[in-house]
Amino acid sequence: MSLKNFPALPFRLGTTSYIIPADILPNVRYLADKVDDIELVLFEADDYSNLPSEALVKELRRIAADHALSWTVHLPLDLKFTAGGERADVSIEKALKVIGCTEKLDPIAYVAHLDTHQIGMAEENELAEMERNCLNALERLTGALPDRSRLAIENLESYPAERNDGIVRRFGASYCVDLGHLWLQGRDPIPYLRPRLARTKVIHLHGIAKRDHSSLTSFSDNRVELILKELVLNSYAGVVTLEIFNENDFRSSMKLLREIL
Repeated sequence: MSLKNFPALPFRLGTTSYIIPADILPNVRYLADKVDDIELVLFEADDYSNLPSEALVKELRRIAADHALSWTVHLPLDLKFTAGGERADVSIEKALKVIGCTEKLDPIAYVAHLDTHQIGMAEENELAEMERNCLNALERLTGALPDRSRLAIENLESYPAERNDGIVRRFGASYCVDLGHLWLQGRDPIPYLRPRLARTKVIHLHGIAKRDHSSLTSFSDNRVELILKELVLNSYAGVVTLEIFNENDFRSSMKLLREIL
Protein backbone atom coordinates (compact mmCIF):
# COMPACT_ATOMS: atom_id res chain seq x y z
CA MET A 1 0.00 0.00 0.00
CA SER A 2 1.73 3.15 -1.23
CA LEU A 3 0.82 6.81 -1.56
CA LYS A 4 4.31 7.84 -2.64
CA ASN A 5 4.22 10.89 -4.91
CA PHE A 6 0.41 10.74 -4.89
CA PRO A 7 -0.68 13.64 -7.13
CA ALA A 8 -3.56 14.77 -4.90
CA LEU A 9 -1.21 15.53 -2.01
CA PRO A 10 0.75 18.80 -1.87
CA PHE A 11 2.69 17.54 1.16
CA ARG A 12 5.20 14.76 1.72
CA LEU A 13 3.64 11.76 3.44
CA GLY A 14 5.82 9.84 5.83
CA THR A 15 5.96 7.56 8.82
CA THR A 16 8.42 6.49 11.51
CA SER A 17 11.56 4.37 11.30
CA TYR A 18 9.95 1.70 13.49
CA ILE A 19 7.16 0.04 11.52
CA ILE A 20 8.48 -3.50 11.26
CA PRO A 21 10.17 -5.15 14.28
CA ALA A 22 13.74 -4.41 13.20
CA ASP A 23 16.39 -1.70 13.33
CA ILE A 24 16.47 1.47 11.25
CA LEU A 25 17.98 0.13 8.02
CA PRO A 26 15.49 -2.75 7.45
CA ASN A 27 12.66 -0.32 8.17
CA VAL A 28 14.00 2.21 5.67
CA ARG A 29 14.33 -0.48 3.02
CA TYR A 30 10.77 -1.63 3.71
CA LEU A 31 9.36 1.91 3.55
CA ALA A 32 11.42 3.40 0.72
CA ASP A 33 8.85 2.70 -2.01
CA LYS A 34 5.82 3.41 0.18
CA VAL A 35 6.36 6.91 1.62
CA ASP A 36 8.02 10.22 0.78
CA ASP A 37 9.61 10.89 4.18
CA ILE A 38 10.87 8.82 7.09
CA GLU A 39 11.05 10.16 10.63
CA LEU A 40 14.18 8.76 12.26
CA VAL A 41 13.29 8.19 15.90
CA LEU A 42 16.63 8.41 17.67
CA PHE A 43 17.67 7.95 21.27
CA GLU A 44 20.72 7.30 23.39
CA ALA A 45 20.71 5.69 26.82
CA ASP A 46 23.45 4.34 29.04
CA ASP A 47 22.82 0.77 27.85
CA TYR A 48 21.64 1.31 24.26
CA SER A 49 21.91 3.78 21.41
CA ASN A 50 20.44 3.74 17.91
CA LEU A 51 22.37 6.75 16.63
CA PRO A 52 23.45 6.03 13.04
CA SER A 53 27.08 5.39 12.21
CA GLU A 54 28.83 7.07 9.28
CA ALA A 55 28.41 3.86 7.27
CA LEU A 56 24.68 3.76 7.98
CA VAL A 57 24.26 7.43 7.07
CA LYS A 58 26.03 6.75 3.77
CA GLU A 59 23.63 3.89 3.02
CA LEU A 60 20.60 5.97 4.02
CA ARG A 61 21.74 8.70 1.63
CA ARG A 62 22.05 6.15 -1.19
CA ILE A 63 18.53 4.82 -0.54
CA ALA A 64 17.15 8.35 -0.34
CA ALA A 65 18.70 9.26 -3.69
CA ASP A 66 17.29 6.12 -5.33
CA HIS A 67 13.77 6.61 -3.95
CA ALA A 68 13.41 10.41 -3.65
CA LEU A 69 13.15 10.10 0.13
CA SER A 70 13.47 12.93 2.60
CA TRP A 71 14.13 12.71 6.32
CA THR A 72 12.87 14.20 9.52
CA VAL A 73 14.63 13.45 12.81
CA HIS A 74 12.92 13.11 16.18
CA LEU A 75 15.30 14.22 18.90
CA PRO A 76 15.44 12.10 22.08
CA LEU A 77 12.35 12.29 24.26
CA ASP A 78 14.14 12.74 27.58
CA LEU A 79 15.59 16.22 27.06
CA LYS A 80 15.56 18.28 30.28
CA PHE A 81 16.11 21.85 29.15
CA THR A 82 14.33 23.54 32.06
CA ALA A 83 16.46 21.75 34.66
CA GLY A 84 19.56 23.87 34.16
CA GLY A 85 23.01 22.86 35.31
CA GLU A 86 24.43 19.43 34.50
CA ARG A 87 21.10 17.87 33.49
CA ALA A 88 20.50 20.57 30.90
CA ASP A 89 24.09 20.29 29.66
CA VAL A 90 23.67 16.52 29.18
CA SER A 91 20.43 17.08 27.27
CA ILE A 92 21.95 19.72 25.03
CA GLU A 93 24.96 17.54 24.25
CA LYS A 94 22.66 14.61 23.49
CA ALA A 95 20.60 16.70 21.07
CA LEU A 96 23.72 18.15 19.42
CA LYS A 97 25.14 14.65 18.98
CA VAL A 98 21.98 13.57 17.13
CA ILE A 99 22.15 16.67 14.93
CA GLY A 100 25.82 16.08 14.21
CA CYS A 101 25.48 12.44 13.18
CA THR A 102 22.50 13.10 10.89
CA GLU A 103 23.46 16.43 9.29
CA LYS A 104 24.63 14.74 6.06
CA LEU A 105 21.06 13.49 5.58
CA ASP A 106 19.96 17.14 5.31
CA PRO A 107 16.77 16.59 7.34
CA ILE A 108 13.74 18.77 6.69
CA ALA A 109 13.30 19.18 10.45
CA TYR A 110 14.51 18.13 13.87
CA VAL A 111 11.44 17.54 16.03
CA ALA A 112 11.83 18.40 19.71
CA HIS A 113 9.73 17.81 22.81
CA LEU A 114 10.29 20.60 25.30
CA ASP A 115 9.81 19.93 28.99
CA THR A 116 8.05 23.28 29.41
CA HIS A 117 5.13 21.43 30.98
CA GLN A 118 7.38 21.39 34.06
CA ILE A 119 7.05 25.17 34.20
CA GLY A 120 3.31 24.81 34.64
CA MET A 121 3.88 22.65 37.70
CA ALA A 122 6.61 24.79 39.22
CA GLU A 123 6.44 26.93 42.33
CA GLU A 124 6.27 30.69 41.75
CA ASN A 125 9.86 31.23 42.86
CA GLU A 126 11.13 28.61 40.36
CA LEU A 127 9.43 29.91 37.23
CA ALA A 128 11.92 32.56 36.14
CA GLU A 129 14.92 30.25 36.47
CA MET A 130 13.23 27.37 34.62
CA GLU A 131 12.21 29.66 31.75
CA ARG A 132 15.73 31.09 31.59
CA ASN A 133 17.24 27.59 31.55
CA CYS A 134 15.00 26.54 28.67
CA LEU A 135 15.78 29.64 26.62
CA ASN A 136 19.52 29.25 27.18
CA ALA A 137 19.35 25.63 26.04
CA LEU A 138 17.40 26.51 22.91
CA GLU A 139 19.86 29.27 22.06
CA ARG A 140 22.68 26.73 22.07
CA LEU A 141 20.64 24.20 20.12
CA THR A 142 19.36 26.50 17.36
CA GLY A 143 22.82 28.05 17.04
CA ALA A 144 24.11 24.67 15.84
CA LEU A 145 21.64 24.47 12.97
CA PRO A 146 22.26 25.89 9.48
CA ASP A 147 18.66 27.12 9.52
CA ARG A 148 16.93 27.73 12.84
CA SER A 149 13.54 26.91 11.35
CA ARG A 150 14.67 23.29 11.10
CA LEU A 151 14.01 22.99 14.82
CA ALA A 152 10.34 22.01 14.95
CA ILE A 153 8.77 22.38 18.39
CA GLU A 154 6.11 19.75 19.05
CA ASN A 155 3.02 20.36 21.16
CA LEU A 156 2.36 17.82 23.91
CA GLU A 157 -0.91 16.85 25.52
CA SER A 158 0.38 17.87 28.97
CA TYR A 159 0.23 21.64 28.38
CA PRO A 160 -1.56 24.20 26.16
CA ALA A 161 -0.13 24.12 22.64
CA GLU A 162 -0.09 27.93 22.50
CA ARG A 163 2.76 27.90 25.01
CA ASN A 164 5.12 27.10 22.12
CA ASP A 165 4.25 30.28 20.20
CA GLY A 166 6.69 32.56 21.98
CA ILE A 167 9.55 30.09 21.63
CA VAL A 168 8.91 29.60 17.91
CA ARG A 169 8.88 33.37 17.33
CA ARG A 170 11.88 34.14 19.53
CA PHE A 171 14.18 31.56 17.97
CA GLY A 172 12.90 31.52 14.41
CA ALA A 173 11.96 27.90 14.91
CA SER A 174 9.01 26.08 13.36
CA TYR A 175 6.10 23.97 14.56
CA CYS A 176 5.57 20.26 14.64
CA VAL A 177 1.82 20.12 15.15
CA ASP A 178 0.81 16.82 16.71
CA LEU A 179 -2.87 16.42 15.90
CA GLY A 180 -3.27 13.45 18.21
CA HIS A 181 -2.07 15.46 21.19
CA LEU A 182 -4.64 18.14 20.40
CA TRP A 183 -7.38 15.52 20.08
CA LEU A 184 -6.33 14.08 23.45
CA GLN A 185 -6.99 17.55 24.91
CA GLY A 186 -10.49 17.46 23.43
CA ARG A 187 -9.65 20.16 20.88
CA ASP A 188 -10.53 20.60 17.25
CA PRO A 189 -7.02 21.01 15.80
CA ILE A 190 -7.99 22.99 12.71
CA PRO A 191 -8.46 26.40 14.44
CA TYR A 192 -5.06 25.91 16.10
CA LEU A 193 -3.33 24.67 12.95
CA ARG A 194 -4.66 27.14 10.39
CA PRO A 195 -2.86 30.34 11.56
CA ARG A 196 0.36 28.37 12.17
CA LEU A 197 0.40 26.34 8.99
CA ALA A 198 2.90 28.57 7.20
CA ARG A 199 5.45 27.94 9.98
CA THR A 200 4.65 24.24 10.38
CA LYS A 201 7.29 21.94 8.93
CA VAL A 202 5.87 18.70 10.30
CA ILE A 203 2.42 17.41 11.23
CA HIS A 204 2.03 14.24 13.28
CA LEU A 205 -1.09 12.26 12.45
CA HIS A 206 -2.13 9.18 14.42
CA GLY A 207 -5.09 7.56 16.09
CA ILE A 208 -5.92 7.92 19.76
CA ALA A 209 -9.28 6.22 20.17
CA LYS A 210 -7.98 2.87 21.44
CA ARG A 211 -4.43 3.90 22.36
CA ASP A 212 -2.14 6.77 21.47
CA HIS A 213 -0.19 6.39 18.22
CA SER A 214 -2.64 3.85 16.87
CA SER A 215 -4.13 3.33 13.41
CA LEU A 216 -6.20 6.09 11.85
CA THR A 217 -8.97 3.51 11.52
CA SER A 218 -9.54 3.77 15.28
CA PHE A 219 -11.66 6.88 14.66
CA SER A 220 -15.36 6.42 14.03
CA ASP A 221 -15.88 9.93 12.61
CA ASN A 222 -14.53 11.89 9.62
CA ARG A 223 -11.83 13.90 11.43
CA VAL A 224 -9.01 12.52 9.25
CA GLU A 225 -10.88 13.50 6.09
CA LEU A 226 -11.41 17.02 7.46
CA ILE A 227 -7.70 17.40 8.22
CA LEU A 228 -6.67 16.21 4.76
CA LYS A 229 -9.15 18.60 3.15
CA GLU A 230 -7.71 21.50 5.18
CA LEU A 231 -4.15 20.65 4.17
CA VAL A 232 -4.97 20.20 0.49
CA LEU A 233 -7.07 23.39 0.29
CA ASN A 234 -4.21 25.37 1.84
CA SER A 235 -1.54 23.67 -0.31
CA TYR A 236 0.44 22.58 2.73
CA ALA A 237 3.88 21.62 1.43
CA GLY A 238 5.51 20.26 4.60
CA VAL A 239 5.63 16.73 5.95
CA VAL A 240 2.72 14.72 7.36
CA THR A 241 4.08 11.87 9.45
CA LEU A 242 1.91 8.90 10.34
CA GLU A 243 3.39 8.63 13.81
CA ILE A 244 2.65 4.98 14.39
CA PHE A 245 4.89 2.08 15.27
CA ASN A 246 3.74 -1.21 13.80
CA GLU A 247 3.00 -2.67 10.39
CA ASN A 248 -0.70 -3.39 10.90
CA ASP A 249 -1.39 0.20 11.98
CA PHE A 250 0.68 1.50 9.07
CA ARG A 251 -1.08 -0.62 6.46
CA SER A 252 -4.59 0.10 7.74
CA SER A 253 -3.85 3.84 7.99
CA MET A 254 -2.49 3.94 4.44
CA LYS A 255 -5.54 2.04 3.20
CA LEU A 256 -7.84 4.59 4.86
CA LEU A 257 -5.94 7.52 3.33
CA ARG A 258 -6.18 5.91 -0.10
CA GLU A 259 -9.94 5.50 0.33
CA ILE A 260 -10.37 9.13 1.41
CA LEU A 261 -8.29 10.46 -1.47
